[in-house]
Amino acid sequence: MSTTMHDVAKLAGVSIKTVSNVVNGYPYIRDTTRDRVLAAIKELDYQMNVSARNLRSGRTGMICLAVPELSLPYFAELADSVIRAAEDAGLTVLIEQTGADRDRELEVLSGKRKHLTDGLIFSPLELGPEDRSAFDVDFPVVLLGERIFGSGHDHVTMHNVEASRAATAHLVGLGRRRIALIGAHEGEQVGSARLRTEGYLMALEDAGIESDPDLIGESGLWHRANGAEAMRRMLDSGTEIDAVFALNDALALGALHTLHERRIAVPDQIAVIGFDDIDEARYAAPPLSTVSPGREEIARTAVRLLGEQIENRRSPRPPVEVVARYEIVVRESTTGAAR
Repeated sequence: MSTTMHDVAKLAGVSIKTVSNVVNGYPYIRDTTRDRVLAAIKELDYQMNVSARNLRSGRTGMICLAVPELSLPYFAELADSVIRAAEDAGLTVLIEQTGADRDRELEVLSGKRKHLTDGLIFSPLELGPEDRSAFDVDFPVVLLGERIFGSGHDHVTMHNVEASRAATAHLVGLGRRRIALIGAHEGEQVGSARLRTEGYLMALEDAGIESDPDLIGESGLWHRANGAEAMRRMLDSGTEIDAVFALNDALALGALHTLHERRIAVPDQIAVIGFDDIDEARYAAPPLSTVSPGREEIARTAVRLLGEQIENRRSPRPPVEVVARYEIVVRESTTGAAR
């Protein structure tokens, strides 16, 4: 027979109401009383009825993380970081994969699954400033990424421009002058590709290097295969190259694959740096230099901000924007020796 709250109250010498207050984190309880109740809970191995507690509080104890696709290593590792941060906060994560599809991203905001979760951490790829009205929702939301600004929700992002400028400057500092960029999205007005390209161009200007349109390689989704193909096109064009800045690590790994195919030495002939610092980067051949954009900070900040919104729905605060700190991680794909 399972232990009940009545059993805990009897062992601790308190009322059932006091046990309930301890379990639910009620602050105005004497420390000695709380300690007795917690000791009784431990001794009896009491498991509280989470479903009943959530029903009373109007919460589910679950949050939703909506990302474009888990096949992209950055989002898979971001999901892992969010799950661990949520566990520390006593929350469970439901993951929604939108496939970077506009209709599915709008569906995430429609509230159809609102009854399943207490709030949403959302990284849209296809929605933009023209979709701001879709974000007028009545549940807690934290936005990630670069697509939506001024939505009225908390926003956690990264230093896309500054970090890309620093990554390119790292290559320039190594004496590279013909630096190719892989992953550009022609015509993009809002998004990571535009911002990272902007940082790349700023670093060239800082160094007095004239930008060359032939060194900017377009790609679709930032997958390894697209990075490999963009690198092939660049090499086949005959454009002189001595370094590559890939706009994410998956593209960089694809570029490395092509360079190995063509028997081009990295970094002696062409140095390569990526962006995201995914786990695979350190095990590439050679280990990949990259930008660490603060993924753990992004995950923990997003969970914290969402938790604040859930706890204070009756007295909401103004939305905040947090920009995570970045770091240039130097490995052998640019220096030729471990650093």
